[in-house]
Amino acid sequence: MDKRLLDILVCPVTKAPLTYQKRNQELVCKASRLAYPIREGIPVMLPEQARKLSAEEVDQIK
Repeated sequence: MDKRLLDILVCPVTKAPLTYQKRNQELVCKASRLAYPIREGIPVMLPEQARKLSAEEVDQIK
């Protein structure tokens, strides 16, 4: 994930910063508890395409 892109992307729901999760190829937002997929190198920033995070996953976000 390009660091410059990550610096400007925010959660479309809460406008909070995102964290890149390389293992799952997702951008996650602690505030909204959503994980946005990265498909073929492109972040899919649509809330309806996002995966809901469990409480345990939210606790692991740095």
